Amino acid sequence: MLELLWLPFLACLVLTGIHAYLGLHVLARGVIFVDLALAQVAALGATAGLLAGHAAQSDAAYYYSLAFTAAGAALFALTRERRGVVPQEAIIGIVYAVAASLTVLVLDRVPQGGEQIKQLLVGSILSVTGDEVARVAALYTAIGLVHWLCRRPLLAISLGGAPPWTRLWDFLFYLTFGLVVTSSVRMAGVLLVFSYLIVPAVAGAWLAPTLGRRLAIGWAVGFVVSVAGLSLSYLGDLPTGATIVATFGAVLAAVALARGSWALAARLRREGARAGAGLLVALGALLALAGLALALFPRADHPWLDAVERVTPAVQAVFLTPSERGVAADSRAAIAHGSGELARLRALQAEVQWGTRDLGPEERERLRQFLTSRDEIVAGDRLVLRTLRQKARERQRYAVGVPLALAGAGLIVVGVRLSRG
Repeated sequence: MLELLWLPFLACLVLTGIHAYLGLHVLARGVIFVDLALAQVAALGATAGLLAGHAAQSDAAYYYSLAFTAAGAALFALTRERRGVVPQEAIIGIVYAVAASLTVLVLDRVPQGGEQIKQLLVGSILSVTGDEVARVAALYTAIGLVHWLCRRPLLAISLGGAPPWTRLWDFLFYLTFGLVVTSSVRMAGVLLVFSYLIVPAVAGAWLAPTLGRRLAIGWAVGFVVSVAGLSLSYLGDLPTGATIVATFGAVLAAVALARGSWALAARLRREGARAGAGLLVALGALLALAGLALALFPRADHPWLDAVERVTPAVQAVFLTPSERGVAADSRAAIAHGSGELARLRALQAEVQWGTRDLGPEERERLRQFLTSRDEIVAGDRLVLRTLRQKARERQRYAVGVPLALAGAGLIVVGVRLSRG
């Protein structure tokens, strides 16, 4: 595992180091999607390089991307107004849409250009080389040094100030930012770069009042997510970039939940039970809607009831006949056995894909056929369980749905009375 993931992990750390810092500037300036716009402008530059006869991953295509990114940086610097009628986020959106459209038009004239640009935008963090990581780390170190030397005017502009030569400093910020985005997207893809830019900065802004502490929290979040995302990707045989982005989302959701819980606890200490009135009303509304949905549309999906039945199977079993309960038990046993076989076969397939196990072409085909057949058998057993679940739902609609809706309405009434004191 370490042999396969240590270079991607180093690349993730490099991304964390520069993007967590730049994300604080982006949040302060309110230009959240500027990296997507500059990435699309860079992709337009790469397509121009393709049209000129260069390969998508060549140095020449990279320089085309940098030239277009510099033009985009100049545009964003010139169009920034402190109290303008049109917010800069609108300009950023227009640039993104126009650049994307021009990219499509250029790709129409480039043989097989779509696949090459797709690779450029999606990236492949697993395939990075030591030379790539070293080169990008050196570039980002130089950019970090420039920002350190110019930190006063750059921070002043991001925090709403207007130092002398504002547009020139703005151009420097967007130019260096564009260099980072162009290089990062080639290595990791747009979604991963956006996540490393925004999520650590948001977490830092939620948890700390000063820029220094926000940056430290952002670096910590990036480190933890890199370790967790790469590990989950390897253990679950999942797409690496998407797994890391999903891990960022989970971590940010956990931070938001902890922050909201802390704020609610503080308010309860100050105001007593009255502070929980809104929570009671919201909870009551959810219960009432869930109960009404079950009563009116029993055959629809009810994920909350599925979760309850997974934890407490008796909630469903009591609404099935004895013969139906026997069929359900047999199907669950078959699914458990089949899922175990699937897990064993998929682990073998993952070892083959990661290069730790060598199988010949005939053995690989046999493995694929085994996986397909076992998957179909498990799917059939799950269909039986879904049919039984629908029968239980028809019987639960009045016994569970109506009382739940009434309980929700009662909570709403209690919450409204508490809010009125």
